Amino acid sequence: MGRDHHYDVAILDLGLPGLGGLGVLEYWRGSGRNFPVLILTAQGSWSEKVKGLNAGADDYIGKPFHMLEIIARIHALVRRSAGVSHPVLTHKDVTLDTIAGRVYVAGHPVSLTAHELRMLSYFLLRPGRLVSQRDLAQHLYTLDAEAESNTIEVYVARLRKKLGKDFITTLRGLGYRLD
Repeated sequence: MGRDHHYDVAILDLGLPGLGGLGVLEYWRGSGRNFPVLILTAQGSWSEKVKGLNAGADDYIGKPFHMLEIIARIHALVRRSAGVSHPVLTHKDVTLDTIAGRVYVAGHPVSLTAHELRMLSYFLLRPGRLVSQRDLAQHLYTLDAEAESNTIEVYVARLRKKLGKDFITTLRGLGYRLD
């Protein structure tokens, strides 16, 4: 699936049947797939870590692991791939604390649903860039669930209502952008 889709982060096990995790990673990198990859595996020796990182992995965790560490590393990989190092994202007078899941507009707390929060985070990691409805749908929904374009429009409208009508600009026929 990494051959055909772009992901915010891929979690890869080295113990895959057939080609194996390192082979998959080398194929992705060789074909120009640049999304962040976190290797999560039972093969945790230092030499295995070196092989994985040299093959193009962005991070490596050997088992056993703690789930909170994996979540923190995933958040860090997403931020770094967007060129952001701090977990607090700000644009104009909107602030999102990605660790606490809290949003503030001009210093006042704003309540967002889980989808609204994920959508806001996606926008804040891409200020000034065009974000298509397809990109938003892929980010918000699992592979099994598909969102209709009007669902995305509803969430954008909700964010505008809560964050300010000029916060997100619509580019007709193309998508949206934070200016």
